[in-house]
Amino acid sequence: MIHYLDMNIYFFDTETTGNTPTDRLIQLAIKKRSVEKPVVNELFKSPIPISFESSAVHHITNKMVENKSLFQESKIYQELKDLFENPDNLFVAHNSPFDISMFEIENIYPKNVICTLKNIKNIDTSGEFTNYRLQYLRYALGMELEVGAHDALADVIVLEKLFEYILEKMISNGISELDAIEKMKKITTEPMLIKDINFGKHKGSSIEDVAKKDPGYLSWLLSEKLKNPIGEEDWIFTLKKYLP
Repeated sequence: MIHYLDMNIYFFDTETTGNTPTDRLIQLAIKKRSVEKPVVNELFKSPIPISFESSAVHHITNKMVENKSLFQESKIYQELKDLFENPDNLFVAHNSPFDISMFEIENIYPKNVICTLKNIKNIDTSGEFTNYRLQYLRYALGMELEVGAHDALADVIVLEKLFEYILEKMISNGISELDAIEKMKKITTEPMLIKDINFGKHKGSSIEDVAKKDPGYLSWLLSEKLKNPIGEEDWIFTLKKYLP
C-alpha cells in the first residue's frame, strides 16, 4: 500500500476550448501540496478555436494562444506525461473526469486521481451547499484568498484548500489521513446515487418521487445527459437506476 504522507500530492486544473468531448486543453496549472510556487502554469495553442462561451468564463482568447506551442509539441509535454503516469504520484482535481478526458485526448493517462467534486457531495449529507462549483465553495467555506475569480492557477489554489477541508472532515470522524485519502480515492471511482433534483420544474423534489409522478421527465433528462456524458456519470447512474 502507498503511504500518502510520503508521496507527492498534486492539485491540477485545466482550461479548455469548450466542454464537449471534442474540445482541447489550452491552459494547465499544477501545484504540489504545501508548496507555494506552481509546478506548471502554461498556456497552449489548440488545433480548434476557443469558443466565445469559454472565453467569457476563463478570459483566454485565441489571440493569446496563437503563438504558443500545441500541448503535445510543448517542451514540457513528456515531463508532464511522466509526472501524471507515475503511480507514486496522486493528483487532485474538481470534476476530474472532464480534466482526465482532456488528458486522454493528448495520450496522457493519470494513474491516481481524487475528485473533490464527488467527495464534497459525499460529505454534504445535510445539504449545506446549494451547488458544488469550485468558486461557490470558495466563498461558502469562507476561504480568504488573494486570487482571481477564474483561471487554472486560481482554481488550483482554491482546490487545495477544498481538499484540506474534506480531508479534515473525514479525519474528524476518527480515521487516519491515510485511510481518509484511500476513502476519497474509492469515492472518486464509484458512481454516486443522487437523491434530489435542484433545478428545473421539479426543483426540490426527490428523484424517487419524480420517477413515480413524471418518469417522462427523467427519460428526457437521461437523454440530455447522454449527449455529453463527461462529468455526468453520477446522473446517468442514478437515472438508469430509477427508470424502468
